[in-house]
Amino acid sequence: MQGLNIPIQINENSAEPLYHQIENQLRSLIITGQLGEGTHLPSIREFAGSLNCSVITVRRVYQDLENEGLLRTKQGTGTFVAKVEAGDRETYKLTAAREALQAAVLSGKSVGCSEEEMARLFQEILQLIYYPKIRGE
Repeated sequence: MQGLNIPIQINENSAEPLYHQIENQLRSLIITGQLGEGTHLPSIREFAGSLNCSVITVRRVYQDLENEGLLRTKQGTGTFVAKVEAGDRETYKLTAAREALQAAVLSGKSVGCSEEEMARLFQEILQLIYYPKIRGE
């Protein structure tokens, strides 16, 4: 079987562990519906080879996402994307955003940013991302 090309970008310079980078991106692809219900994922060995990482790393990602109910494994046939209900999709989306924002705020606080500075930075970033054309005008 020709393996499915899953668009995962690994940043070798990131402090974020490799398994975490892969897991977060795969979770996002599932939650946003880019990998639909029933999509047959590559075997652990195939995926590890395509990502140039260890089988243990991919096994951990698959296991974590299966524990969350996002993947299901059928003995002898492989790993598939599970059905994600609309309400669950919304919960996953908001949880992922909340965790990322919390990490960003904790990072800013740890280097001495005030609440006001963080709020200003947050507004600047929102403008850059949601209204990129407005900034240069």
